[in-house]
Amino acid sequence: MTLSCILCPIDFSEATGPLVAYAAALAAGTGAELRLLHVLEPQPMLPGLSDLELAQQLARYHAAAEQAGAQVNTGIVPGAEAATEIVAEARRFSADMIVIGAHGRTGLSRFLMGGTAETVVRTAPCVTLLVKSPGAESTTYYKSA
Repeated sequence: MTLSCILCPIDFSEATGPLVAYAAALAAGTGAELRLLHVLEPQPMLPGLSDLELAQQLARYHAAAEQAGAQVNTGIVPGAEAATEIVAEARRFSADMIVIGAHGRTGLSRFLMGGTAETVVRTAPCVTLLVKSPGAESTTYYKSA
């Protein structure tokens, strides 16, 4: 399989660092461009990152991916539902693969938090690699297009 574009959605949780490292190694090893994507979902009750903090976080992960040898670009898109925006971005950039983190939530927390990774796996137009977060109880899954 030849990869030219790998999309890696990030949410700035503690699992983001290992996820970016994994995606960057995959991109560097295949010569694919790595696109880091953050979806700005409306959060009326929770304080979000300021624009400066968001830019600093994104720059940090961009630099880490470049240091791992990946060619990187980044994007921030607003959206009411992260999964919808991730799949749209995959189509917009003709991504060959999406590398997305799984937080390992089950039961009520999964219902309340939504199943972003699950929805992306089900609806993505390309191969999707679901990577287990450190400490998560789930496993790593791979879905072909």
